[in-house]
Amino acid sequence: MKIPLRYNLGSLLARRTGTAMTVVGIGLTVAIFVIMTALVWGLESTFVETGHDNQLIVIRQGSLNETNSYFGRDLFQVVRFLPGVSRGENREPLAFGEIVVNVNHTRIDGENSNFILRGTVEPALALRPEVRLVEGRMFRGGLRELVASRAMSARFPDLALGSTVHLGRSDWNVVGIFESGGSAYDSEAWGDYGAVAQDWDRPVYSSIILRAESDAAAAQIRTRIADDQRINLQAIPQKQYFSDLASASTGIKLLGNFIAVIMGIGACFAAMNMMYGSVMSRTREIATLRAIGFRGRSILASFLLESMIVGCLGGILGCLLALPMHGISAATANFETFSEVLFHFKITPGILLRGILFAVTVGILGGYLPARRAARLRLIDLLRE
Repeated sequence: MKIPLRYNLGSLLARRTGTAMTVVGIGLTVAIFVIMTALVWGLESTFVETGHDNQLIVIRQGSLNETNSYFGRDLFQVVRFLPGVSRGENREPLAFGEIVVNVNHTRIDGENSNFILRGTVEPALALRPEVRLVEGRMFRGGLRELVASRAMSARFPDLALGSTVHLGRSDWNVVGIFESGGSAYDSEAWGDYGAVAQDWDRPVYSSIILRAESDAAAAQIRTRIADDQRINLQAIPQKQYFSDLASASTGIKLLGNFIAVIMGIGACFAAMNMMYGSVMSRTREIATLRAIGFRGRSILASFLLESMIVGCLGGILGCLLALPMHGISAATANFETFSEVLFHFKITPGILLRGILFAVTVGILGGYLPARRAARLRLIDLLRE
C-alpha cells in the first residue's frame, strides 16, 4: 500500500518554515550552477558559432592563431589564385589578406586591457555575413578610420561612434558601429589594412581568409598549401580555427564545476538536516503509518518523495533567480591571443533543465539517509517514544 501524495504535500506545508529555508538554500545553489554553466556556454558559443562552411583561415605554419602569425604579402598572390578558390560576381577570387594587432587601451572602468584591431578591406565583409553595420558607415580605404563592435564601444569609451582615439602612432576616427550576432568578432575593431600596416610598420599579412567552391575544393586547397614547402603556410577550416580558440574557457569551466560541486554538497547537507529534523519530529506519524499497515519501503518512498519535491521547488526558484543574467555581456582574457574576449551569458532551456535535475539530485542525496532511517524505525521503539 502506497502513501498518498497529498500526505507529503500536507507535511511540507505543515513545516513551511523549514521547507522554505531548504528550498531557498537549494535555489541559491542552483542559481550559481545555472549562471556558471551559462557563462561557460556563452564563452564557448562565442567561438563555436563563428565561422562558415567551405571557408579557410590561412596562417603561418606553426602559428596557433592570427595574432602570432605573419608572412610576406607576395604569398597572398600564390594562395589567392589556387584552384578551387571561389570567385565573386566580378570574377575576382574571394580571398583577402588581413593583419591583426593587439592594442592596449583604457576601458571604461579605468583599467587597461588588450583588444584586437583587424586591418582588412571592405570586400572581406562578404565572407562574414554575420557582421552588419548598425550605425554610421564603413571605413574608407587609406584613411585612419575605424568601425568597432557595439560591445567594444560600450566597454571602451574612446571607441564610441564619432570619437577620436589614439592608437599606434596616429589618431583614428570611429565612423561606424557593427554587430556580429555574439560571434568572436564582437571583441574586435576594424580598420583599413593599408593604414593599420603602415601605422604599426608591419608590411605583412597575419592571415588570409578565403572561400572554397566546395568541401572537396577546401580539402584540396588545404593539401596544396600544406605540401608547398616554399610558402610555409597552413590552412585551417574557419569553424575549426575558432573552435580551437574556445580552449580559453577550460579554466573557467573547471572553476564553475568546482563551485557547483562545493555548493551542491552544502545543499545536500541542508536538505539532509531538514529531513532528519522532520523524521525526529514525526515519530508519532511514522508509528501511526506502521500501525495501520504501511510497510517500510512505502515510508522510505514517501520521505524520499518529499525530499525530491523540496529539491524540485529549489531548482525552479534557482532557475528564476538566474534568468536575469541571460544576455548580460562580460569579458575574460584569452590566453591564446592575449586579448580580451567579450561574450554573453546564455541561459538555454537545456541549461535550465540541467539546473532542475541538479536540484532533484541534491534532494535525493540529501533525503535518502533520513528516509532510510524513518523506514527502519521499529514500531515498538516508535510507540515507546
